[in-house]
Amino acid sequence: MPAIVVGVDGGGTKTRALVADESGKALADVEGPGSAVKPGQADRSAQVIAETVALALEAAEMTHVMPKVLCVGVAGVGRENERQALWQALAEREISEEILVHADATVALDDAFGDGPGVLLIAGTGSVAFGRGPTGTFARCGGWGPAIGDEGSGAWIGRRALSVVTAAADGREPETALTGAVLTAAQVNEVSELIAWAAAATPAMLATLAPAVMSEAAAGDLRANALLSLAVEELTLHVRALARQLFTDERASVPVALTGGLLKRGQPLRKRLEQRMKSAVPGAIVQAGDVDAARGAVRGALRFLGGNAVGV
Repeated sequence: MPAIVVGVDGGGTKTRALVADESGKALADVEGPGSAVKPGQADRSAQVIAETVALALEAAEMTHVMPKVLCVGVAGVGRENERQALWQALAEREISEEILVHADATVALDDAFGDGPGVLLIAGTGSVAFGRGPTGTFARCGGWGPAIGDEGSGAWIGRRALSVVTAAADGREPETALTGAVLTAAQVNEVSELIAWAAAATPAMLATLAPAVMSEAAAGDLRANALLSLAVEELTLHVRALARQLFTDERASVPVALTGGLLKRGQPLRKRLEQRMKSAVPGAIVQAGDVDAARGAVRGALRFLGGNAVGV
């Protein structure tokens, strides 16, 4: 019977499950709905993860094999009670012999730097920075959730775009091309309809407005550009805070990795952020490669199994 492991990256928008053998060779890579853990809703997240893992095992033609280790990195489990709740909900579903639950930033950090030092900034539906210093000390910054934090994230940008549009409708701010772009993205016809839309919107829905902001910023809309500049400033502060905490100050040499839907290579927000960090965090050395949190989760599973991560 072949030994396999599964690594899961669970975010607010999507969940990725990566099946690998004990040598680290990828056998299947499947995406499902978002599985970020909201307070008191660990069971819902566990169900999404379990279903996505089942699809991945089916794609790998391994439905008859019980994974040796399932390593899950998911948003929303930075607090111990939520992590324990998700672990319990997954254990009850008996989908793997061993289950490891980490914050999404932890498995992404593993992929970005291995056991070495560095600061990882994640900006997608939510935002968080996670770092490891030269002495092995861990720290995090941000990731306080959509209600009181996640500055610079897609949901944060979307919520503020709504405020810009309503202010423009009132005449409190000048007219902006964001009005039409946001209405189109939200699939409504009038600004007044945004009240009901926003009241029912999940963080993932709010994040769908972020591409509209970026598009209008690229077209020259002043308000959209100002909003993206503010998002960049907030994200820069995450990196600078951890550089000071873990590497003495922002002028020290700090390996930095960027990941998440907003910070993929070629994304306008990433370009602005890299430029801003040159002055705000002058010691930052930004890695060019992609960070794959699901791959990091597989590495965590193989480490637990005592396997070799070569090939992952």
